[in-house]
Amino acid sequence: GPYESLNLGMHVGDDPDCVARNRQRFLTNCGLNSNPVWLNQVHGTQVVQVGSPDFNSTPPEADASISTQPGQTCVVMTADCLPILLTTRDATKVAAIHAGWRSLSQEIIQKTITAMSTTPTNLIAWLGPAISQPAFEVGPEVRQAFLSLDESLATCFLPNDRARYQADLYAIARHRLVAVGVADIYGGGRCTYRESEHFFSYRRDGQCGRMATFIAIT
Repeated sequence: GPYESLNLGMHVGDDPDCVARNRQRFLTNCGLNSNPVWLNQVHGTQVVQVGSPDFNSTPPEADASISTQPGQTCVVMTADCLPILLTTRDATKVAAIHAGWRSLSQEIIQKTITAMSTTPTNLIAWLGPAISQPAFEVGPEVRQAFLSLDESLATCFLPNDRARYQADLYAIARHRLVAVGVADIYGGGRCTYRESEHFFSYRRDGQCGRMATFIAIT
């Protein structure tokens, strides 16, 4: 059904036992020696430090996480939103960001980099699979939220024949990364909506699983 093939999300209505087995497969096949910190993602801008003393068995409500210790894995789940991974060049600090349009418009990239306490020019960014511009229709209020942030982001929105816009999450993320000083940006160019053989897509299917994008210091 809608969860076929390695759904890793506990919050989407799938059998919890199946999800637990899928998460174990994820850990084993990716060579991780400890469980990632799964976040309760709310399309906000909260950034948490993996391994901090205030962590408990309840997933923290956040949309980005940072790690500075080997074996502590940062992970975000998506099914159209943009996952962004960051690392310092010396691999002493890493981060994973769940970047939907709401979080992007509220500067989650800048807030994560600030929380990493590093120079942006010292960072490398990678953009994971997300919905592409031709498949991502939004209303004028979404466009206005970004124009209120930076009017030059107008280039990331194409008007369509329904008086709405096609938004480019990849272009928005690159723009905001460059704006804060990150020059080395990789990834992008995939489409969760159109590549149904590879990716879950909430906008395409409604009820569906979630993919994980993760980063860890070895």
